Amino acid sequence: MERGSFAARHDFDALPLSPEVDVCCAQFSEIAALSQMAHQLVPGVRIGTAELAQYVAFDPQSILTFSRKGSLLGGMAFLFLNGRGHDALLLDDICLTAPDMCHLASANEEVSAIYIWAIAATGRGIAGLGKAAAHLRQIRFRNADCYAHPSTVAGCEIMKATGFEPVASFQPDLWCYTRPWNRQPMRMPGAIVQSRSFADARH
Repeated sequence: MERGSFAARHDFDALPLSPEVDVCCAQFSEIAALSQMAHQLVPGVRIGTAELAQYVAFDPQSILTFSRKGSLLGGMAFLFLNGRGHDALLLDDICLTAPDMCHLASANEEVSAIYIWAIAATGRGIAGLGKAAAHLRQIRFRNADCYAHPSTVAGCEIMKATGFEPVASFQPDLWCYTRPWNRQPMRMPGAIVQSRSFADARH
């Protein structure tokens, strides 16, 4: 992933929607270019164009393109995991370089977790993250928290700047972004005092 400008911290679901970058579901005609870009920018990518096309055929919403004025700037790929896949991710029991389809949610199945498979972008392409986050606020994905493995220093910076945190799991170096509506409310000291006062008042 090419380094982007993320000096300011933003919650992933609160990233601005850049008018300069168009974000759309990938077309089959774009898969080869996206695959080549991923191999150049993302360490450890092994999947080829044909295999990537199979995942797009299984779920057309799993790969997004970032473009500006018709020029491809990059893309973002997701694994929409079902309950079995979510468990396998946390238990380090999933092959993330070539995941088994049994771990992926079908179009009519609830998405239990979203794994950000890869982000490959050049120049202004990284500004497409805001619209990518909006894509993940659709009803089908809304309740699923996001997971990722930062594979570069720039990727790690983006994770930190957008609210991802390392999570305890058997999967090494796994980071998680908990959606705002899934977070546990913080208990304020005042609330505890009020609770005690109410309990005392009953006796």
